[in-house]
Amino acid sequence: MKKILLFALAALMLVPALAQERRYNVYGVMFYNLENLFDTINNNGQYDLEFSPSGARQWNNEKYWQKQHNMAYAISQMTSQGTPNGPAIIGVSEIENITVLQDLVKQPEIRAQHYQIVHHDGPDRRGVDVGLLYNPRFFKVLNVNNHRLTIEGNPKFRTRDQLCVTGLLAGEKVSVIVNHWPSRLGGEEQSSYLREAAAALSRHIVDSLLTDDPNQGVIMMGDLNDDPQNKSCAKVMRGMKKIDDAVNGAMYNPFWEKLDKGIGTLAYKGNWNLFDQIMMTDYFTKYHKGKDKPQLTFLRAEVLNRDFLKTREGDRQGYPLRTYSAGVFLNGFSDHFPTEIFLVKEVK
Repeated sequence: MKKILLFALAALMLVPALAQERRYNVYGVMFYNLENLFDTINNNGQYDLEFSPSGARQWNNEKYWQKQHNMAYAISQMTSQGTPNGPAIIGVSEIENITVLQDLVKQPEIRAQHYQIVHHDGPDRRGVDVGLLYNPRFFKVLNVNNHRLTIEGNPKFRTRDQLCVTGLLAGEKVSVIVNHWPSRLGGEEQSSYLREAAAALSRHIVDSLLTDDPNQGVIMMGDLNDDPQNKSCAKVMRGMKKIDDAVNGAMYNPFWEKLDKGIGTLAYKGNWNLFDQIMMTDYFTKYHKGKDKPQLTFLRAEVLNRDFLKTREGDRQGYPLRTYSAGVFLNGFSDHFPTEIFLVKEVK
């Protein structure tokens, strides 16, 4: 990881007098909904037929490999001055199986990063899962657990499992929970109880992790299909808008203020939503509260709404440039912008 001077850490509010004496490494933790990264094989009956050569989308090898190229290119562009090698960790959703991730990390645009894969086949009816990519130079996996969401009184309910990966990020113990909560199908209010149940499961995972080891950092990320101020995120998950309120197990959600400023990750009929969120425990934010500073410290958050990811014209101008729209292949990227948080650690 490239070492950078402290001028890049002005946002961290460190003592200016020390600016010329300290150096830091920066680590990116990103989430990206890859929007239906399916292979071309129909192995899930009617739910998979759409993404096959004989399906409605005529999903063939040419389109599949173009999609892979586009997603790899997008990831390759998510670098910064402090993270020239790209994100250390990438949580992903809407991927069909481990094969599509294996194909993704082999793409020439990101092959040099040697991203490793954590994946588990979940019970979702459409066959989409969440997964984790990580650069082994910066993150070492210690443990993996998958958690299934069940809904009382609805034994046929199926959704994505919640993936929890514990490892060493820059040598420090960090657990990352990757989510794709139930959609708003049927209406936001009518389906909110499903996302609140998903949030309760995520909250339980966080609490269990902190009970087991209070000295670790926990990051929860995903396409939550709700905005930061919705009950599932703000009340059940305890994702706080203000960094000083993230205490006693509550989590800081830096993307709440992004949405307040009109910045989102997906849009519908002129309205922006920010479903793609990353929250963190106060392991990463204690320094901001005047407490003992952990080595890994939150620097900033970003919605990665790069220009090349945007639709350039028409009534969806400025929206994410997706793969399909109204059944037409657009050769785009995703209907969601990715999000990322940046963590810093002093070089000793």
